[in-house]
This record gives sequence, C-alpha cells and structure tokens, in this order.
Amino acid sequence: MKGEELREYLDFKAEQYNTRAFIESDPIQLPHRFTKKEDIEIVSFLISTIAWGQRGTIIKNGEGLIDIMENNPHEFILNYTSRKLEFVHRTFNAIDLDFFFRSLRNIYENGGLENSFSVHPEIEGIKGRIVHFRERFLETEHEKRSEKHISNPMKGSAAKRINMFLRWMVRNDKQGVDFGIWKSIPASELYIPLDVHTSRHARNLGLIQRKQDDWKALEELMSQLRKFDPVDPAKYDFALFGIGAFE
Repeated sequence: MKGEELREYLDFKAEQYNTRAFIESDPIQLPHRFTKKEDIEIVSFLISTIAWGQRGTIIKNGEGLIDIMENNPHEFILNYTSRKLEFVHRTFNAIDLDFFFRSLRNIYENGGLENSFSVHPEIEGIKGRIVHFRERFLETEHEKRSEKHISNPMKGSAAKRINMFLRWMVRNDKQGVDFGIWKSIPASELYIPLDVHTSRHARNLGLIQRKQDDWKALEELMSQLRKFDPVDPAKYDFALFGIGAFE
C-alpha cells in the first residue's frame, strides 16, 4: 500500500482501536481511576515509566504503586520524605522509586509537571521538551543508576515511555482513552511511543527504512505520519499498536 490507500488503512485501524474498549486491557486504565489533574499526571507518569514487559504485570505493579501512594497520589507526593520502600518492576526498584517521588515533589513545588515539559531554548519540538524535562527531573539528588529510567533523545533513545505519557496527557481523542488535560503542548508535536512491535509493523508498511529503533527512526516515521494527519499524527499509534497486539 502507498499514499492514499495507506492513509485510509491507517485511519481505519486508528478508529477501530481508539475506543473505550482499549482501556480494559491497557495500563492506561490505572490513571483513569482518578479525576484530579495532578493525580492523573502522577499515576500516568509512574505507570508509563514501568511500561515495559507484559501488560498484566505492568497493571499489577502499577496497582502496587497506587497502594504505596495511599490512593492519593498528589497529596502523597507533596508530603513525601525519603523512606524505605518495597517495590520492584524489572530493573526499576525501590531506590529508583524513592528518587522519583522526591523529584516529583520538587517539580510540584516549582511549577508542576506540565510546566516541566515547557519549550527548550535551543532544541525544537517534543525532543526539546523531553530534554528540558529530563534536566529538571535530574536536578534532585539521585544515584546514577536511576538516570536510565528517564530516556535521553539526545543520545538516540526513542523515549518510548515518555512519548506514551505525553500522548496520554496531551491528546484529546474524544473517545475517552487519552486524557487531553495538558493544553500547553499541541497534539501536532506529539511523537508515538516506538517499540519493537510498532516499529516492525511500520517497516512492513514501508513507513520506516532505518533498521535501528532509535530517535532517528522515530523522526522518519513521524514525518510520514504527519503527511497523513498533520494535526493529530499520534492517533496512528493506535493503528500500529493495535495491529500487533490484537491481530
């Protein structure tokens, strides 16, 4: 498929999977339990941070995070002091979680999470916003090991989990899946969360030529997707992910 035929196919698949039913088996169900903006942000950020591996395990461990935060994430973060925690999800452990809690407290004491993704003075677009956020997040004292959990597109990372978090926060899909509670970032800037599954199907469809799943491959993919929909290119994440997960 090429050109208009490919666009029509991806539009159809995006519409097919961008529905409320998507929430039932996806980790995004966890922030959907909350209504307060800050609670949604915090849970979404933490869940997206541990979003690798089997979705069932991500959801189970995400529920553990909500329990640790006493089902009141924003209030918990504002009052958090360093303590011994018990948590592990693959390579993300209690040391990392303590740092994340402390860094989030610092961010909410100094402008909030949305503000930490403001425009970078030197780097354009969503890449610059992620770099700016990473700089802010790492201001808090931490062990070197924890830095790997905040992707760095300047070193080539496709920043899958941060891009997924941003899609959740920014995109207003009118279907009730993505939240659309951040108004300072246009949906047109969003990049999709690129992983081994979405990249494989993107290559099968001729949307990516580059072999590595890195930031350059993501830029190549987004340049194609923006031709199909310059206003809401991230909707095609539902298409590419849905093809792999459900078909």
